[in-house]
Amino acid sequence: QVQLVESGGGLVQAGGSLRLSCAASGRTFSIYAMGWFRQAPGKEREFVGRITWSGVGTYYADSVKGRFTVSRDNAKNTVYLQMNSLKPEDTAVYYCAADQARNSKPIYRELRYSDWGQGTQVTVSS
Repeated sequence: QVQLVESGGGLVQAGGSLRLSCAASGRTFSIYAMGWFRQAPGKEREFVGRITWSGVGTYYADSVKGRFTVSRDNAKNTVYLQMNSLKPEDTAVYYCAADQARNSKPIYRELRYSDWGQGTQVTVSS
C-alpha cells in the first residue's frame, strides 16, 4: 500500500499561483505513475494531470493545459502540481493518487488509481 499526503492548498486571487505537493510513503517502488484530480462542490471528481514515476510522460486535462505543470522529485518521493494563472473555476479539493499499473483503465479514470491522499483545498477568489 502507498500512503499519500497532499499539502500546499490555500486561498489565492484569480491570476495567482499555487504549488501543491504530494508526499508518498510505503510501497513507493510499486508506483508506475502519479495523478492529480480535483473535485469542486456539487461536481464529480475530475482528472487534472499525471506524470509517470520515471518523469518521461506527462498528461493534462484540456482545462488546465498550459497553466498547470506536474513534476516529481523521486529522491523525495514527492510529486508537485504547479498551478499558474488560476481561475475561480479551479476552486476545488485537489487529490493526488498512485497508479500501480494494476489495471488498464484509461489514465483519466479514478479506477485506474489504487491509493489516494486526503485532499487539499484550493480556493481562487475573483
